[in-house]
Amino acid sequence: QVQLVESGGGLVQAGGSLRLSCAASGRTFTTYAMGWFRQAPGKEREFVAAIWWSDRSTLYADSVKGRFTISRDSTVYLQMNNLKPEDTAIYYCAAKSAWGAFSSLGMSREYNYWGQGTQVTVSS
Repeated sequence: QVQLVESGGGLVQAGGSLRLSCAASGRTFTTYAMGWFRQAPGKEREFVAAIWWSDRSTLYADSVKGRFTISRDSTVYLQMNNLKPEDTAIYYCAAKSAWGAFSSLGMSREYNYWGQGTQVTVSS
């Protein structure tokens, strides 16, 4: 089992920045990749960014490219710059503990463990 705890969410004005953190505990040695997803009210959960654990290769949704950066040490981070009101959502951290193609990291079904989420609200 892997336990994930997100932190760093909050309220920010448009154009501002936030950094989310995801701390993992438990059987983390089985982790192949970590991802961030988000879900806005009335919408489906969508992919934001992912990082391959071994070589730190990254993948981003088109909507956040150039604004968000995923990185990791023993914790996974999501640096969010130039935030927009449409970025408002609950942000979830996820861990993938089975081998798969790098290109599959954008699909939520590839992830085995999920955090509880942290709210990000961007005011206009």
